[in-house]
Amino acid sequence: MEKIKETLDYLNFKTNNFKPEIAIILGSGLGCFCDNLNGISIKYNEIPHFGSSSVLGHKGELLFCEINGKKCVVMQGRFHYYEGNSMQTATYPIKIFKKLGVNTLFITNAAGGLHKDLNVGDIMLINDHINFMGDNPLIGKNDDTLGERFPDMSEVYTIKLQDIAKNCAKELNINLKEGVYLATTGPSYETKAEVRAYRLLGADVVGMSSAPEAIVASYLKMKTIGFSVVTNLATGVGENKLSHDEVLEIGKISGINLSNLIKTIIEKID
Repeated sequence: MEKIKETLDYLNFKTNNFKPEIAIILGSGLGCFCDNLNGISIKYNEIPHFGSSSVLGHKGELLFCEINGKKCVVMQGRFHYYEGNSMQTATYPIKIFKKLGVNTLFITNAAGGLHKDLNVGDIMLINDHINFMGDNPLIGKNDDTLGERFPDMSEVYTIKLQDIAKNCAKELNINLKEGVYLATTGPSYETKAEVRAYRLLGADVVGMSSAPEAIVASYLKMKTIGFSVVTNLATGVGENKLSHDEVLEIGKISGINLSNLIKTIIEKID
């Protein structure tokens, strides 16, 4: 708890006790969300006990700002397990957000489509996930002041927020898909055999993040909504070889629609 206190003290000092109610985690290529947003930016490496992001396309800053009348904190890039971070480090920001007063979390990511009903550039609303990472961020001694030892995961992604998202997508004329996100450790992309296996498990997209953050958010009783941008078709589904450059490029294009959608949802939240 001492670590958390030191992080909070620093952020409260730097932001003059700014109290966000909403947090947004931006995935690869989605930095356009912060265009035209004004606020206080703090680099991750300046924050005590915070991690750092080494992935191309992740700015590595927290932005404290207002969006459509709501106080928000935007995480411009996340901490991945495949970077060598522990699950606890990767999800540490979620605990900090909760302590700052955040009650609603938006999670976004770039993901690979697992079947041909999804096209490159599609935005998918996450209605559930499969944690296939072989690890869990809640392993270890439980802090009963944060959450219970065996938290329920029957509604990780808040149904009410999903309904708002669907209505907002209709308003904006965005063809919003819906499905299950499967999280792997990465950093290698999937083999053809793995893709076939993931489809059999009921997954619609595959990525290398998000599930640990969503697990901790549910543990902390935060309302959560998640979106995947389909930035490529997984091995054996599409014809092209996979590259991070393609992920970033598609993320930039679809990121404009997703940014507009998230900002509209924020406006509609009570």
